[in-house]
Amino acid sequence: MFSPQTYRAEWFGNIRADVLSGLVVALALIPEAIAFSIIAGVDPKVGLYASFSIAVLTALTGGRPGMISAATAATAVLMVTLVRDHGLQYLLAATVLTGVIQIAMGLLKLGSVMRYVSKSVMTGFVNALAILIFLAQLPELDPRKVPPLTYALVAAGLAIIYLFPRVTKAVPSPLVTIIVLTALSLGFGWDVRTVGDMGALPDTLPVFLIPDVPLTLDTLLIILPYSIAIAVVGLLESLMTQNLVDELTDTTSDRNQECIGQGIANAATGFIGGMAGCAMIGQSMINVKSGGRGRLSSFTAGSVLLILVVFLGDWVARIPMPALVAVMIMVSIGTFSWSSLRNLRTHPRSSSVVMLATVATVVWTHNLAIGVLVGVLLSGIFFAAKIAQLFKVTSSLSPDGRVRTYVVEGQLFYGSVEDFVTAFDFRAAPERVVIDVTRAHIWDISSVQALDMAVLKFRRAGTVVEIIGMNSASETIVDRLATHDKRSDPTVLMAH
Repeated sequence: MFSPQTYRAEWFGNIRADVLSGLVVALALIPEAIAFSIIAGVDPKVGLYASFSIAVLTALTGGRPGMISAATAATAVLMVTLVRDHGLQYLLAATVLTGVIQIAMGLLKLGSVMRYVSKSVMTGFVNALAILIFLAQLPELDPRKVPPLTYALVAAGLAIIYLFPRVTKAVPSPLVTIIVLTALSLGFGWDVRTVGDMGALPDTLPVFLIPDVPLTLDTLLIILPYSIAIAVVGLLESLMTQNLVDELTDTTSDRNQECIGQGIANAATGFIGGMAGCAMIGQSMINVKSGGRGRLSSFTAGSVLLILVVFLGDWVARIPMPALVAVMIMVSIGTFSWSSLRNLRTHPRSSSVVMLATVATVVWTHNLAIGVLVGVLLSGIFFAAKIAQLFKVTSSLSPDGRVRTYVVEGQLFYGSVEDFVTAFDFRAAPERVVIDVTRAHIWDISSVQALDMAVLKFRRAGTVVEIIGMNSASETIVDRLATHDKRSDPTVLMAH
């Protein structure tokens, strides 16, 4: 529940650490935003304006303080075809619609679906992102494109990142790394790749504009599929990152408010010439590991980003890429769940398969949504298989041989109906059959149909059937869907 006191504390409860961590994140956002703009096929300023707008607005309206949202690769790859076929203005219109869809999803409280994502999928998601973050740095380490000095600078950057905290933790070591390597590069005139080599930085502030597209049904039909895809993928990555930040900070946050906040940020971004985005796990990890916890950190990151690229662009362009590569390698190492490798021996095999399948799918497709979907589906299949194993049917015959009682125990659903049906002996039908479901629960149409089939088959043999012990929830679905009291021909059911 919203509380003015809590909201105020989220802004001003950690001012010094939030500002310093926001500075680090702002510097790390610049090459990422430029790279994602290139992926989407648009000018670098589109990604930079988006990163500024989304970071600032999610700080104001999001549900997870300390999480960094901006232009991302996950959403950028979904925009390529739209930009190529219809141009930038249609992308801006799709961005606005994406935001509207996400706001609607938040109001419908769809953020709660994250409870169905298992821990194994979460671990796979985190490990896959750590691998992708590392792989994204490889072009900056290609010996055919960079001088040997690059490797020495990256090594020096990593040394500062991991050793400087032993001296003091008052200043985030990634910020020290960027400052020191930039000073050395400029002082000695070293010829290494810089941020400026990634693309031109904007030199003006963003202005309000309405996407220049026809307000027709045809336009809606063009952008709607892209907007839905971007909205779903964006929220999926945002909510997964939100869960991770919750765990790292040992706090809780509002998923549905985060959906609304992401939607507001994207809708507004489309009106200043920016592309849609979502939460960034890499930058969020930089922020958290640098001490950022509150909304001020994200607000600082977005605001400083805009100031840097517009007013200090000449200086920012001189930041050596090896410094940022070292920071991102640190992020990938810190993000990867190394304990998950040790746990492969002790965790259930099904959990390990889910985790590895999620990692493999995300890394192979570079699509977080597909990877998580595969993980969730496998989790569901393995869970259904486990539940089905806990199901059993036992039977006993009365001393006079006239009544056979079948006792059903466990969950009766599509995964256990085969065992349910095969447990009955329809050939030796007694005078009366009692099906006791006191210790069972009937879940779906498959189980109702199996119950129908059993009852009708016994009745066809002249046996009186009685079902006892049904709980209220099972009784509700049986009363609504069952047909054994409405028809007497089991062949009707067999046809389905």
